[in-house]
Amino acid sequence: MRRRTPAAAIGTSPEARTQGGQRPNARRGGRHTPLSVVVPLLLVVLLGTVCVAVSVGSVGVRLETVAEVIAGRLTGTGVSAGVMDDQIVWNLRLPRVLLAAVVGAGLAVVGVTLQATVRNPLADPYVLGVSAGAGLTASIAITLGSVAVAGLSTSAAAFAGALLAMIAVLGLSRRAGRVVPGRLILAGVTLSYLFSGATSFVIFRGGNAEAAHSVLFWLLGSLSESSWPNLSLPAAAVLVVGVHLMVRTRTLNALAAGDDAALSLGVSVHRVRVRLLVVASLLTGVLVAVSGGIGFVGLIVPHLVRLVVGPDHRRLLPVAMLVGAIYLVVVDVLCRVLVRPEELPIGIVTAVLGAPVFLWLLRRSEAS
Repeated sequence: MRRRTPAAAIGTSPEARTQGGQRPNARRGGRHTPLSVVVPLLLVVLLGTVCVAVSVGSVGVRLETVAEVIAGRLTGTGVSAGVMDDQIVWNLRLPRVLLAAVVGAGLAVVGVTLQATVRNPLADPYVLGVSAGAGLTASIAITLGSVAVAGLSTSAAAFAGALLAMIAVLGLSRRAGRVVPGRLILAGVTLSYLFSGATSFVIFRGGNAEAAHSVLFWLLGSLSESSWPNLSLPAAAVLVVGVHLMVRTRTLNALAAGDDAALSLGVSVHRVRVRLLVVASLLTGVLVAVSGGIGFVGLIVPHLVRLVVGPDHRRLLPVAMLVGAIYLVVVDVLCRVLVRPEELPIGIVTAVLGAPVFLWLLRRSEAS
């Protein structure tokens, strides 16, 4: 029987291999639609989804008006639409919709990176406890005031909490000077429970019903505080991290194939793993700081995309970014219209939609 070499494993992940060692594909024969077709198609879908999302709300705006306002603002030719439509489209809804797209793309990228780095199909942006750490410091800032967090705003406090959580998890996951993936997951889950318990204690002792409601809404995820200034940092972070990972897809493929295969290909596994974990944690901290806790996006989107385009990260990363962006824009629209004039926390909808999908994926993997 022919022995499989480590190089043959590149491009597969442990959860994506069959018992026979063959690489499963969404299509027989291993053929996939070229990226030159998939990416432009998804970009068109994303553009259309953004325009529809901007037009939908408590006050409807025609798609023609949306296109007119955006075109007028971008070209500097002025806007012939009414002042109210211009205010709704450009200052209220467009920043929120774009932030949803950025956060969705970022969470998908982090999910893909973590699943390859720790070789665990359950890894997602919040498995490292980064979200829980951000939630704790944000709840302190909301409940006790900025003085309790050295004068930081809620977003800045959340990012600081994410950094502290990342440092703690990386420290606890080391053994003999190296980060062990299994210990990383256990440390992340344990600290998540610890931070969540501390957050509940802060809310309980705060004694302010309004602040407690704000904390709960923020912990479940919300894009209601979106604005053009709040959009620039996460957009830049997602762009930089996305480009950084795109040029390192071979490294991600090697890590997904296993440490032995990666070492045989000259990858410094420990150093690369720590670097990728730090990058993923920092991006998660930036995203959580502007959107709160939004679960299941980084867990579900990579799995669904992997079924269609395969496990090769050269295809997986760009497609997952676009699908994540489209998905969260759609979810945000649902949050705004399902119970209007109220607004649902976005984490509720992602959980309701994501849990059944994950159970379906679980049954599908057991049947294969």
